Amino acid sequence: MQIEDYFDFVSVEEIRLRGTRIGIEAILSEYQAGGLPEEIALNYPPITLEQVHATITYYLGHRSELDQYLKLWTSRSDAALEQQNQANSPLLRQLVAARRAGNPV
Repeated sequence: MQIEDYFDFVSVEEIRLRGTRIGIEAILSEYQAGGLPEEIALNYPPITLEQVHATITYYLGHRSELDQYLKLWTSRSDAALEQQNQANSPLLRQLVAARRAGNPV
């Protein structure tokens, strides 16, 4: 088995853990925030600790490409939140403000 076998490369903008709807950005954002693999696996019951380790290993081997992927994902996410904010939703305005303050959403 190769490390890429753990993932579904849906598009250039979307990589998921194979067999789930969980994007690697969810795992990697927790990892970058200091989360331990065991904690991350507990936060996402559909995935295994092995999948978390595979995601981290893949990231460490492809750091520059995945840092770009994460920047793009964050940018798209921020744009979507901003668009929702324009709809005058108080909850979404709070989410946008939290994101801009550097707090993960």
